[in-house]
Amino acid sequence: MNAVLDFIYNHEGEQKDLLLYFHQMITANPGVTYKMSYRLPFYYRKSWICYLNPTKNHGMELAFLRGNELSNSQGLLEAKGRKQVSGITFYNLSEIPVNAVQEILQEALILDEEIRYSWKNRNKQ
Repeated sequence: MNAVLDFIYNHEGEQKDLLLYFHQMITANPGVTYKMSYRLPFYYRKSWICYLNPTKNHGMELAFLRGNELSNSQGLLEAKGRKQVSGITFYNLSEIPVNAVQEILQEALILDEEIRYSWKNRNKQ
């Protein structure tokens, strides 16, 4: 098993279910690869797109590295004081708005494909 799957399977209960669900959702997109960075699973194509972050209160945050550049038309992304990263925290599979999350993921993938990441984009609000 690779390091990302080891990481996922070392969690328990809903947290493991959430990690596995999002791992499968993200990697189902063509060209998406993944690896452990900063002790978390990161997903990327041309650049980092998102990462999975288990929270201390048994939740899991799906965090988008260029969240400040996404439209957030679904109103789900929270910056939590971060300038660039925005994410959504979940506590169980039943609360996931699948279509909305897929829309955000697709927007992040299109952004990665069409607009090269640069420091200039970093503080766009």
